[in-house]
Amino acid sequence: MQFADWLRRNFFLFMALLIAAIVAYGFGRVLDANLIHPHYPKPPIVYVHASVFAGWVLLFVTQASLVRIGRTAWHMRLGLFGIALGCAIPVFGAWVAIAMAAINERHGDADAARFLVLPIAYMIAFAILFGFAVVLRVRPDYHRRLMLVATCTLTVAAFARFPGLPIGSWDVFVDALVLLGVARDLIVDKHVHAVYRWALPLLIAWQIAANYAYFSASPWWIAIARGLMRS
Repeated sequence: MQFADWLRRNFFLFMALLIAAIVAYGFGRVLDANLIHPHYPKPPIVYVHASVFAGWVLLFVTQASLVRIGRTAWHMRLGLFGIALGCAIPVFGAWVAIAMAAINERHGDADAARFLVLPIAYMIAFAILFGFAVVLRVRPDYHRRLMLVATCTLTVAAFARFPGLPIGSWDVFVDALVLLGVARDLIVDKHVHAVYRWALPLLIAWQIAANYAYFSASPWWIAIARGLMRS
C-alpha cells in the first residue's frame, strides 16, 4: 500500500528523471566526438537541434516537478512554451536526420539512406503523440500519459548510443519505459489506462514497420530517402 501511494505521488517525476538520466548517459558518451570535436564539420542545425532536445528534457523534468509540488498554475503557464518547443522537436529532428544522412553518405556510409527510416519514424510517432497530448491537455490523466509516451520515444536516440545495443534492440528499451507506466497503473489504479492500451500496441506496430523497412532495404523507402536527402 505504501509503495502504491509513493507511485501515485511520484511516478511521473521519477520517469522524468529516469529519462533525463538515460539521455545524459547516452549522449554524454559521444558528446565530444559528435558535437565538440567532430570528425568532420556538422551543420549549425545539428547544434540547434541538440539545444532544443536538451531543452525538452529539462522542461519535461520541470513540468513533472511543478505538478509534484502542486504548482499547477505555473505548470500550465509554462505549458505554452512547451507546446512551441514540442512542435520544434519533430521539425528539427527530421531536418537533422536528413541532413546528417546526406553528409554521412558523402563520407562513405552506404547505409545512410536505409537508416533514415528509423529517426523519421520516431519523429512521426512523437509528433502524433504530442499532438494528442496538446489536444487533450484539459484531461490531465490523458495528457500526462501521452506526454510521457511521446517523451519515451525520444529516448531511442540515447539508447542508440548505449554501448553494445544493436539496431532493433533500442525499441525494446523504449517500450520498456512505457511498460513502467502500465505497471504503475496496474499497481495504483488496478487497470491500464486507455492511453497505454492504444498507444503502446500502435507504437510497437510502427516500430516493426520501420524496422522491416530498414532491414529489408525496401526499395520504396530507399527512393523516398534519397529524394529527401537531395532536397
